[in-house]
Amino acid sequence: MDSKLPDTGTTIFTIMSALASECGAINLSQGFPSFNPAAELLDLVDRYLRSDANQYAPMAGIPALRRAIAAKVESLYGRAVDADNEVTVCDGATEGLFSAIQATVRPGDEVIVFDPAYDSYEPAVTLAGGHTVHVPLLRSPDSTTFHPDWQRLRDAITSRTRLVMMNFPHNPTGAILSPDDLDRLAEIVRNTDIYVISDEVYEHIVFDGRQHESLLKHPELWERSFIISSFGKTYHATGWKVGYCVAPPVLTTEFRKIHQWVCFAVITPVQHAIADYMELRPGHYTELPEFYEQKRDHFGQLLAGSRFGLTPAAGTFFQILDYSAITDLDDADYARKLTRDIGVASIPVSVFYESPPDQKLLRFCFAKDDAILEEAAERLCRL
Repeated sequence: MDSKLPDTGTTIFTIMSALASECGAINLSQGFPSFNPAAELLDLVDRYLRSDANQYAPMAGIPALRRAIAAKVESLYGRAVDADNEVTVCDGATEGLFSAIQATVRPGDEVIVFDPAYDSYEPAVTLAGGHTVHVPLLRSPDSTTFHPDWQRLRDAITSRTRLVMMNFPHNPTGAILSPDDLDRLAEIVRNTDIYVISDEVYEHIVFDGRQHESLLKHPELWERSFIISSFGKTYHATGWKVGYCVAPPVLTTEFRKIHQWVCFAVITPVQHAIADYMELRPGHYTELPEFYEQKRDHFGQLLAGSRFGLTPAAGTFFQILDYSAITDLDDADYARKLTRDIGVASIPVSVFYESPPDQKLLRFCFAKDDAILEEAAERLCRL
């Protein structure tokens, strides 16, 4: 049959995780922690699994969880949102992103993404009949630090531009935004009909005393934005696939029209458990920066004697390593070679580009127990 996604193959995360399993390698490729959620949260899930909370949840999410999300948004970002009309619980952030794209993009519309771009965006745009326009992030000279090129974004906008995809803290580079960046974006989309989807799944993983600059904090951008986040990243439970979308009422209405046909509702007992845990442990996500910063720094220090180059990530639980001092192999080949030869799996950064630049970069996940990071670093330092 004719494929609706002829240019889409198996995601690189599946490929590299499968290769890691085949080779018995340490898997620092796919972004999932090696540790479990808090025991108290697991106990809550178990309690609700054994209660009567095992049937369909409301389409938008259980009220208690939507209220907890609204309270968190106001506490962190100063925005009072209506839990009934502006918060929707999603089947993971990926479903939230997909539903938001389907709600806004029509055939012929253009959607701007920043390369290296997370790989779920473009297939969703294609399925909506849109065209993805790739704007590369700027890489700072002699570092692994990236930043939006606002002039290139401005130049990429046309009369057909419908949507700009934001993803900060950024996967795969770990880049974050400043308040000035939000002002620059607002200026660019002002007096247009352009919407913004902000993928903020790593909102609580920002380092070195910096703050996450959510689009929820910017009144002008809020009016045209869908903000997507993930409980999987926050509570070390990526397998639960529970996220949420916060958006103004008119956008939430359109979002839910798609969401109801994609999954209708999200797993009920886990929603109840997360709602309770957010009330019982409201400080959990405020402790994540220090928790992951220690892991980032530990991994970086372990690699200090290696031939890899790095600038510590500003956010996320990913670290970009520059291997240009080691080999001229392209990153896809080198990622496979490292997995087979030394037993450490990573993600080649080039797969997130439409037109990859001449750079030698791999992405490693440091959301792992220290013993795993130490063994992986010991192998990488042999190179």
